[in-house]
Amino acid sequence: MQSIERLVLLGTGLISGSFALALKRARLVKRVVGVGRNIENLERALELGVVDEVSTDAAQAVRGADLVLLGTPVGQMGRLMQQIAPNLPVDCVVTDGGSTKQDVCALFRENLPRHLAMCVPGHPIAGSDLSGASAAQFGLYEGRRVVLTPLPENDLLVVEWVRQLWVSCGATVYEMSAEQHDGIFSAVSHAPHLLSFAYMNSVLDRYNAEQCLDFAASGFRDFTRIAGSHPDMWRDIALANRDSVLGDLKANVAQLNHLIQLLESGRGDELTGFIQRASRARIEWGKPKKG
Repeated sequence: MQSIERLVLLGTGLISGSFALALKRARLVKRVVGVGRNIENLERALELGVVDEVSTDAAQAVRGADLVLLGTPVGQMGRLMQQIAPNLPVDCVVTDGGSTKQDVCALFRENLPRHLAMCVPGHPIAGSDLSGASAAQFGLYEGRRVVLTPLPENDLLVVEWVRQLWVSCGATVYEMSAEQHDGIFSAVSHAPHLLSFAYMNSVLDRYNAEQCLDFAASGFRDFTRIAGSHPDMWRDIALANRDSVLGDLKANVAQLNHLIQLLESGRGDELTGFIQRASRARIEWGKPKKG
């Protein structure tokens, strides 16, 4: 398999840093360049061996690159694409780790129109509430899934190379359309995060919020864990996938309204059925998958 001479990480954090570490362990990359605006984070990445050199200038960093990974929140990717476009080598592959894909595909077309054969949109499903270079780890992608949403313009050999790089990190790689991706992850990731933020805010709005939080235990902790996620990142994701997210939020409002009606009318049997349906599905989903 073709190795990477120069890998450039635009955004040096959990996703991109773990990618670099896994490729280093597999001996598939010779030099990693970390790019970012936070000097302290870049120095930490250098200290930990996540990268071999650092830069705050994306345009200069991509000179001579074989592979560029956009590891920033999706709201920053368009600006970075504009910056690197003049210096991007014609044979350099560009991919990303964004949580939404229709917007990233549009950004590639808008900002790198002459480079589309080499631009492969991707999404590693390995998030965490931790961030920064210190969160990067060799084995983050082992047993995890990565979704690629190739463009019609992509060189098939380039897509296969990107797929093999992720496989070398220990991931299982799937391909689907950007539209299909955004619909699925709205339901199982984007909307749940927003619901967790909303629930946390509803508790904070109570007159006795401090006392409630003082008595909160494991159920509250589990339900609200993702409410601690990065605000800017989730703002960008929500706006980028707005149509799908709005549909899923409205579906949840409908379920809440139905639950309110069951409680107001005291229909215990129907309430049991409402809870039981969800409980059984969650238990079944949580069982180890066969094969």
